[in-house]
Amino acid sequence: MATSTRENVLPIEGTGRVLERYDRRIGSILAEEGKLVAQDIERVMELQQTNGLRFGEAALRLGLITDDDLRCAVAKQYDLPHLVPGSESVSRELVVAYDPFHPRAEELRALRTQLQMRWSKAGVAHKMLAITSSGRGEGRSYVAANLAVAFSQLGERTLLVDADLREPRQHRIFNIPDRVGLTAVLSGRADRDAVTPAREFGRLSLLPAGAPPPNPQELLSRPALGAFLREMGSEFDVILFDTPPARSYADALNVAFRAGNAMLLVRKNHTRLADTTGLVRELSDTGVRVVGTVLNVF
Repeated sequence: MATSTRENVLPIEGTGRVLERYDRRIGSILAEEGKLVAQDIERVMELQQTNGLRFGEAALRLGLITDDDLRCAVAKQYDLPHLVPGSESVSRELVVAYDPFHPRAEELRALRTQLQMRWSKAGVAHKMLAITSSGRGEGRSYVAANLAVAFSQLGERTLLVDADLREPRQHRIFNIPDRVGLTAVLSGRADRDAVTPAREFGRLSLLPAGAPPPNPQELLSRPALGAFLREMGSEFDVILFDTPPARSYADALNVAFRAGNAMLLVRKNHTRLADTTGLVRELSDTGVRVVGTVLNVF
């Protein structure tokens, strides 16, 4: 797993000239990862010069690396936090991390860009966003998790808060402990230390939901949430919230009110139009800015 941006160049005998020449280029990275040795690099360079190929293309043609090896090297070259193939430490739902060149990952990055432009146009200083939907099974946790990784890949200091105190999922997606989380913060039993850095994803941090409380809505209505977010607003560029279904619980409205911004998810052939329009109306009536609606197809 790529867990750091610090470089550890392997002292491979006889490759000094080649590694120095390529530095942070594909050949150097593949050598650092143990995918190529000195003789391999010389063969690749010869094929490059003969056929006018890129280094990665030449290495592939010679059968020295796989497509996954090349994708990972390109991601590292551009400081794109990602997970190497075969890593199963977190859920495969994190397509932006597992396969950053997948069309679905590109769609999520396009969504990230739309959010940035709308925030910029509206002059939003504190980028807080509640990801909501009217009902169950509409992809809130999936979109929240991948958007958080996408923002961190951009270099933004990103905090993902699992505010679904009913059926939290983010701790399972990212495979982190949930013993201490948002519920402990809101009840005064924990502070900023409950936030967990996810260093393999760059500048991403997580606040899981924590132990299930008997009074989720009351907890989320406490001033402690606003105070905590004011503190986090000075540490993070983007704060995203996963929320429970708004049609079932008022929790999502509480969170969206604190965030000030909400993005609605609707699922094709699943979400009722009346439920979505009703939710937009409720959010708008409380002063929440609905930045957009995303159609989820799965």
